[in-house]
Amino acid sequence: MYYPYFRGKQYELISIRENAELMASMGFIPIIEPVREALAGLERALKAVCDAGGKVVVIINPYHGDHRDNGDVITELLKLYRGRKSVGVGILLREDMELAEALGHYDRHIHHEITFIHSGFVHGKELALALGDRLIATQNVFNDAHCIKAYRKHFIGSKRVLLHDGFKRRRNRDYPSVELFSDLNIIFQDEDMDGFGDFSIVGDDYSESGGPAYAVAIHLTFIDPDQDGAMFVYHFVSDSQDTPTDPAGKFAEAVDKLIRKLDSGGSKLYESSAIIELRELHAKGHFPGLGYLKKLSLNHHVETLADFFG
Repeated sequence: MYYPYFRGKQYELISIRENAELMASMGFIPIIEPVREALAGLERALKAVCDAGGKVVVIINPYHGDHRDNGDVITELLKLYRGRKSVGVGILLREDMELAEALGHYDRHIHHEITFIHSGFVHGKELALALGDRLIATQNVFNDAHCIKAYRKHFIGSKRVLLHDGFKRRRNRDYPSVELFSDLNIIFQDEDMDGFGDFSIVGDDYSESGGPAYAVAIHLTFIDPDQDGAMFVYHFVSDSQDTPTDPAGKFAEAVDKLIRKLDSGGSKLYESSAIIELRELHAKGHFPGLGYLKKLSLNHHVETLADFFG
């Protein structure tokens, strides 16, 4: 049903580990695009998913990061999971990929369940024809920023998932207090899809590392029953924005805004384990670091959707 898309940075992989049991129980299937040369964190995430009885898709030809030019080490790692339905292979189909390359990836990973992630590929019709009867055994994830509806029809008969980037990335100082994130959680079946996915509070735009934190922002999604169950996102941004110093002080300002919204009784935020921890951090006056803060927002997003569908 839900396919959260993660890039394999440290705290994203930790988020997968911490939510492995919840995602398995809900039937959520994370997609991971490994971007770091070291794969130890990925291995730990895969073990957590398997131990929880869940499923995961690992992209073997990442577009971003250290494995962009050669994903062979990822393929070698996934050989340990041949024949196991818990770990599937993802093949990222970009606009610069030819049909022969896509089919080559498919043939090399035939012993795994295959998921194609369509992100600008222009040979969709030819790929579906080449797969023939094998198409029905594949999953096909369509990044809606790069795939028109007519493209998706070639893959009818397979499991189809619509992937949407609901996070509009800006400089921290430029975020509004709240905005629409996505309504795919309530309309994906109207789009004749079997599931949906998103890039959580990270977004599809990729960067190796963030720049100086002139402002600290806490991004938290929520379901609004007054808007037919659509998902929105709060941006709690620090008031101090002039220099890249004192991130702890800026976090204190941002989390104070969050607590005031929660205590107002009208936030509509699900009281996730991440929210509970943010309350504790506020009470202690402790800043856990920007990476850890991102992990809490990722955890909250998964828990919010689990609560919605649960």
